[in-house]
Amino acid sequence: MMDESPGNAAVGSVVDPERPESTYALEPGLVAPLVARIVSSQGAGTHRSTCPFTGAPLVSIPVSGAADVVAAVERGRRAQRAWAARDLGARTGVLDNLARIVLARQSEVLDLIQLETGKARRSAFEEVADVAQVARHYSLRARRYLATTRPLGMVPLLTGVRVQRRPVGVVGAIAPWNYPLTLVLSEALPALVAGNAVVVKPDPQTTLTALWAADVLEEAGLPAGLFQVVAGGRETGEALVDNVDHVAFTGSTAAGRQVAARAGERLVGTTMELGGKNAVYIADDVDVAAALPGVVRACFANTGQLCISAERIVVHEAVAEEFVAKFVRDVRGLRLGAGLDYTADVGSLTSDAQLAKITQHVDDALARGAVVLAGGVHRSDLGPYFYAPTVLDEVPSDALVAREETFGPVVSIVRVRSDDEAVAAMNDSEYGLHMSVWSGNTARAQRIADRIEAGSVSINDGYLLTWGSVGAPTGGWKASGMGRRHGAASIEAMTQLRTVVTARGASRGLGLEAVLGLEGAAPAKILTTALEGMRRLRIP
Repeated sequence: MMDESPGNAAVGSVVDPERPESTYALEPGLVAPLVARIVSSQGAGTHRSTCPFTGAPLVSIPVSGAADVVAAVERGRRAQRAWAARDLGARTGVLDNLARIVLARQSEVLDLIQLETGKARRSAFEEVADVAQVARHYSLRARRYLATTRPLGMVPLLTGVRVQRRPVGVVGAIAPWNYPLTLVLSEALPALVAGNAVVVKPDPQTTLTALWAADVLEEAGLPAGLFQVVAGGRETGEALVDNVDHVAFTGSTAAGRQVAARAGERLVGTTMELGGKNAVYIADDVDVAAALPGVVRACFANTGQLCISAERIVVHEAVAEEFVAKFVRDVRGLRLGAGLDYTADVGSLTSDAQLAKITQHVDDALARGAVVLAGGVHRSDLGPYFYAPTVLDEVPSDALVAREETFGPVVSIVRVRSDDEAVAAMNDSEYGLHMSVWSGNTARAQRIADRIEAGSVSINDGYLLTWGSVGAPTGGWKASGMGRRHGAASIEAMTQLRTVVTARGASRGLGLEAVLGLEGAAPAKILTTALEGMRRLRIP
C-alpha cells in the first residue's frame, strides 16, 4: 500500500510558549498525546525543534533528566520480566500487527518524518516500507533465531547439551535524525521479540516520529513500559548508556567511540553503525543507461543524508566520458521541493550544522582545484537548508570531501584504469560501511566485491536491495562500526547464551564420573581410547 495523496498536516497553527506541545506546523491536538509519552518530570528544561523546510518552530518538548532515564529503565525492567515469560507467539503477534498498522497509518507518519527531517516523501516512504518489512521478518523468523540448540557434548551418548538464548533485559537505543522511524525501530523490534524492554533516545530534532512509533506499538498490542521514549541530547544519552543492559547506537564514529568506551566500563554490549565514505565502482563493461537511475539514487536519496549512500564514484576511464556526462545530466534534472507529496526527488538538509559542513567541504575542494560539474550552491530560494545536488571532479586526495564523511548531496568523481585501481581507491579510507559495484559481468563484479573492505557490497544496486535483505546482517568494518543489525545478528547481540549440560546416567553410577573414579591409570587409558576413537570417527 503506497500513499499517493498529499499529506494532511495542518500548517499555520499558533505557538503558545506556555504549552510545550504547541507547534506552527502541526495541530496541538495531534501533537499533545505524543508529547505526553515522553518520560520527563518537566525539570530538565525544554527543546524546541524547527521545520527544515521553513526554519519555523515545529514543536517544543520536555527534556528527560538523568533521574527520568533511571525511572524509565527501572519501569522497563519490571515490565520486561513478564514480557519475557510470555509465549513467543504473543510477542511475534505484536510485530505482525505492527507491520499492518504502519502501512495503514503511513500518511500521518510520512508527514511527521518530512516535517522533522526535511526529506522528500519518496525517501520518507522508504522508512515505512523498511519498518513493515523488518517487523514481518522477525515475526516469522524469531522462533528460529531464538530456538534452543543441542550441540554434541564431551561424550555424546553420556552428555546432553542445551544452549539457550535469554534476553539481556533493557536495551537502550540512541537513534539519529536522518532516518527517525527506521533507526528507532530497526534494533528495537528484534530486541522486543527476544523478550527485552527498550528505552529509546531519539535525536532532539526527530522526537515526534519516535513517539509515533511508541503509539503504534501500543496499538499493535505491546504492553506498557516495554517501549519508552526519553528526550534530550548528550546528557540524556549518557544517562541511558549508564543504566541499560545493551546499547544500540547509530551516529558518527567520534560519538560511537565515546559510547563504546562508556559502555565498556560497565561491560555492557554495544552494536554500532557509524560513519562511512561509501563508493560506487562503474566498470568498463557497464550498461550506462541501466546503471544511471540506481547510481543517482545511491548518491542523492534522502538528500545524501543516508549512512550507506555513495559519496565517491570510482569510474573506469574507458566509460568515464559517457557515464559522467549522462550522470551530470540526470543530477541536474533532479527536482528539489518541500511538498508533503511525491513531487520532489530531493528534499532539504535537516539542519544548519549539516549545511555548514557541506558548504565547508565544497568550498575546501574548490579552493584546492576541484571543479563543479553540477550544483555546488545553497538553494536558499527554496528554504533555509536546501542544497543543490552536487557533482565534483578533479578533487585532490587531501581535500576534506575526499577523506571525511560529508553526509549530504555531494559526490566526487574518481577515474581509474583498472579493477585493481578501483579496489585500491575504494579501500583507501578509514571507513568500510557499504560499497557497490556495477558491471555487465556478474562473476567479475563478485570477484571485485570479495576484495572490498566493507561490511556490505551491492552488485548492480545502490543500497536498496542490500538494506532490504533484512535476513542478512549489515554493519561496518574499520571505523564504520561494530556488531551487526538485521537477521539473526540483532537477536544474537541482544540475548545472552546459557549452556545447560546434563550428565546422563550419573544418578545410576554411570558416566564419566564412574570412569574417573577407577584406580590408577585406568581412567587415562579409557579416555585415551575414547578420544582416539572419536578422532577416527570424526566426531566433532
